[in-house]
Amino acid sequence: MRKFGGALLTLVALAGCDRAPDNGDLAEAEARGSREAAGNGRIECALEGAKLFDRTCTVEEMSGDNGAILVVGRANVGYRRLQITTDGRGVVSADGAEPAKVTIVGDNVIEVAVGHDRYRLPANTGGAK
Repeated sequence: MRKFGGALLTLVALAGCDRAPDNGDLAEAEARGSREAAGNGRIECALEGAKLFDRTCTVEEMSGDNGAILVVGRANVGYRRLQITTDGRGVVSADGAEPAKVTIVGDNVIEVAVGHDRYRLPANTGGAK
């Protein structure tokens, strides 16, 4: 496995994703923080139903049979595997147990919800806010 530097996800087109409501400057500041954190191998997450995000989750990229897989999570809570897609959905759950719901939350940032866990990842959102 290798640390995720954000380069691969920035190539993902997300035309089919939901868009979060525009919250102005706060949303852009959160998006900027999410992009910076991912560049350091850390992403924002809210696990086990938490309302607030923190930058305690890691993201690593590995090769799978069907392309790139992201392993996201925190050691003491667990991990999720997300398959990077090329069809505009962004990512899907690679574990298959629970579907991933992708929402654009800022310029070049998506939020991925799987079960009670949420992750913020950098992605090419086509300039959406």
